[in-house]
Amino acid sequence: MTAGIGEALALGSAATWAVGMILARQLGATLPPLALNLLKNGLVLLVLVPLAMLFSAGPWPQLSASELAWVLLSGVIGIAVADTLYFRALNELGAGRMGIIGNLYSPLVLVLGFLFLDERLGLQQWLGFGLVGMGVLLVSKPRREWKTQPAHTLRGVLFGMLAIALMAVAIVMVKRILETQPLLWITALRLGGAVGGLALLAALPAMRHRVAFDRHRVPWGRLVVAALVGQGLSMVLWLGGYKYTSASVAAILNESASVFLVVLAALWLREPLGRRAFFGVLLTFSGIACMLLGRATP
Repeated sequence: MTAGIGEALALGSAATWAVGMILARQLGATLPPLALNLLKNGLVLLVLVPLAMLFSAGPWPQLSASELAWVLLSGVIGIAVADTLYFRALNELGAGRMGIIGNLYSPLVLVLGFLFLDERLGLQQWLGFGLVGMGVLLVSKPRREWKTQPAHTLRGVLFGMLAIALMAVAIVMVKRILETQPLLWITALRLGGAVGGLALLAALPAMRHRVAFDRHRVPWGRLVVAALVGQGLSMVLWLGGYKYTSASVAAILNESASVFLVVLAALWLREPLGRRAFFGVLLTFSGIACMLLGRATP
């Protein structure tokens, strides 16, 4: 693995995801989760395929039939199903609760990486994991929002937990394939599986009411920018992190996304940064420093 590149890409993914979330902040008010997921990923796929053809070394990655099936299935599970469940849970719970549930992601990847990829963390990575986890917990639990009572709390929690679990499974199942194949093509193939799965789901008669929306109310310019930055660029960087470093390290660094979101909201939107959030940011970046100073052992 190339030293430092995977970690840098994982952090870049977290930062661009946060930018995309700020840009897409109001999209959930005009687009149902299934429609939002289909539109965002469809837009990214239209841009990514030409880029893959232009910048990749060959016209097509050298994949066996089973490897191609795993990549496509990873897209269906990790994007089509998981992201739709995530957006649904976000609508029902709000950002505070989903921030807490999202903390399940890196422990799940650590467990799956241990079981299926034979990955181990060194002492500094474990220290970084603890600091990042505490920092994210402080940042993603605003007191005022935590006191609200959504109408479907239990259902939202179950949707959120299932979404996070599926994301973890989907990335671990393509980790070894990703290491040996062109990054842009694997990203495009995963998106192709996701868009195909979403399109089939949206075409079902029972699901048509879940994709209906008023196109005149949709801020299309914001949707395009949010999709290309927060979905497209972030996804390429995200997979690049898993390609060039261990899944465990990449997953822990990905947790910093919520911290980047708080920092950007304070700098960009002039939202107040409370004392707890400030200490959360300090803890998270201290944890990131530990992760970068130590190396995971295969």
